Amino acid sequence: MDTISKVRLALARGESLRGVASRYNLSRNTVRKVARSGATEHKYPKKEIKYPILGPYIVALEQMFKEEISLPSKSRCTVKRMYERLRQLGYEGSYSSVSRYIRVFGGENEHKQIAYVPLKFGKGEAFQFDWSTETVEIGGVVEKVQVAQFRLCYSRMRFCMAFWRQEMPMVIEAHIRAHNFFGGLCDKGIYDNPKTIVGSILRGRERKYNRHFTQLSSHYLFEPVACTPGAGWEKGQIENQILSNRRGVFTPRLKFEDIKELNAHLREQMQFVAREARHPEFKDKSVWDIYEEEYSYLRRQSEEFCGYVTDERRVDSYCLFPFDGNCYSAPCEYAGKYITVRVFADRLDLAVGGCLIGSHCRVFGKGRQIFDPVHYIPLLDHNPGALRNGRPFKEWELPAPLLETWEYLRRYPDWDRQMSQILSAIPVYGIEAVSVACEMALESNTASKSVVLNYLTRLTDEPDVESITVSNILKLKEEPRSDCSIYDSLLEDMPCCANIS
Repeated sequence: MDTISKVRLALARGESLRGVASRYNLSRNTVRKVARSGATEHKYPKKEIKYPILGPYIVALEQMFKEEISLPSKSRCTVKRMYERLRQLGYEGSYSSVSRYIRVFGGENEHKQIAYVPLKFGKGEAFQFDWSTETVEIGGVVEKVQVAQFRLCYSRMRFCMAFWRQEMPMVIEAHIRAHNFFGGLCDKGIYDNPKTIVGSILRGRERKYNRHFTQLSSHYLFEPVACTPGAGWEKGQIENQILSNRRGVFTPRLKFEDIKELNAHLREQMQFVAREARHPEFKDKSVWDIYEEEYSYLRRQSEEFCGYVTDERRVDSYCLFPFDGNCYSAPCEYAGKYITVRVFADRLDLAVGGCLIGSHCRVFGKGRQIFDPVHYIPLLDHNPGALRNGRPFKEWELPAPLLETWEYLRRYPDWDRQMSQILSAIPVYGIEAVSVACEMALESNTASKSVVLNYLTRLTDEPDVESITVSNILKLKEEPRSDCSIYDSLLEDMPCCANIS
């Protein structure tokens, strides 16, 4: 194009064809073509590309491409996989020929760009929610976590929290933490159609929501709105946030000891991003500045929502009940009975008749047994030998004074009976009081069951006895009188006593 421009300028100044051709080292036919055509650019059609080896397999390759292009982008196979499939059909050519043909054929058959309508939201009008799967390193092990992501549509304020699963207790916990982080929630919540939130999709925009999720939305006073299936643009802000967080927050790979440290880091990052990022509509203000304007429009509740999923489980003879691939202990008095398990995101509460009887931190994985040794202490009354090999007691992390007392008593033949009686005081007095009593007994160098229990009774106050109010019906009509003369009358009736006198 540069040469054509110079030739046109030289000819316009009246120079001859021969002189212009000589100056720019061109043929006179080329200069004549530029002069006659008047074009500022010359295009040369490409020669037809021939595929001598791929030719017999072009129909099959085009069919493969059309099948793949009709699938969602995440489900499509690569050109490498198409090449391998052609090899199975007998193709012996190179991979480059296949990829070159796919570039040409794919460019002619690509989908048209979809057009969208830009959305606008008011202060406190709506927030968007979605899940994403991210890769992190927890405790030195590379794991995939499920991240619940929130976004206030007006201010673009973000919040995200990592979990091990996408379950109803996690959805509840995520909304509770988002409410506390934002200082409230909006009038509407825009969601996809996950089974944890939407029970069934009805006609049009109607949905039947999960019962627990309905209670959650009623408590925090927001209206859930489910998107049209396959129309992710209806919550495009949260879709963009997932990509942005993946590239800016989760890259490079995050490394933490546990998921609690990870979530603390994510909260700090969300605040940092809000203070540093410019708002896309208000260019002169940060996201944090607009969030402070929207804060007063959020709906907030003073009481935290106590939401959980209940499940009935039977306790076996080993005082264990199964849940989610693991086994948890329950108090031994409920062996062979059914208990109610209240499932939270991070713990399991055990209840019977509405009364709490125990609690466990929830463990994710398979095939593990989680014990609370206090649940087995009553069994030591008639079987103290269980201290020797009982699995719940072998894995018990006791305070140092209790462990030293345990080792001290091993010199006696009945150490297991003495230690079991000391441990039996834990449900009554608490493990801290028993630990202090053991420390005092060790300092006196007389650690034994009787000494420890003696110190324990000295340390703890006896329960106050409530005063008894006597009703008028039970009051004495005649108060008793002290009269010692009645004893003299008894002496007179006894002959032996009379002789002595």
